[in-house]
Amino acid sequence: MRRLHYSGSYVLTSDEVSKALLRYARALADTHTSDVVTIPVVEEGGAKEWAHFLIGPASQLYSTPVAESVDEFDDPELVEELMRRTRRLQPSVAEWPDMMPDDDLGYEQEEF
Repeated sequence: MRRLHYSGSYVLTSDEVSKALLRYARALADTHTSDVVTIPVVEEGGAKEWAHFLIGPASQLYSTPVAESVDEFDDPELVEELMRRTRRLQPSVAEWPDMMPDDDLGYEQEEF
């Protein structure tokens, strides 16, 4: 589960949805375009809802891991759709496994 920060607030979404959205946002920024996407999020009470994001060149979007135990959910169809849109904008970028690894950052992480 990831905390997806956007416009001074955040939502909780799955790791894969978060990564796909960030990749798509980067592709949109590189091509100076924007889009509205809808992703599944977890509300405060734990219910699954939908959030709409306007993403593009000026988006200030980032994600952080969620330390609390939250039931993970996934939306493979949405992830594939975001990847398809990204590939359409950036057909020759690095392979997905080489981008945004979860645990192999190449350095020791320190506790704050």
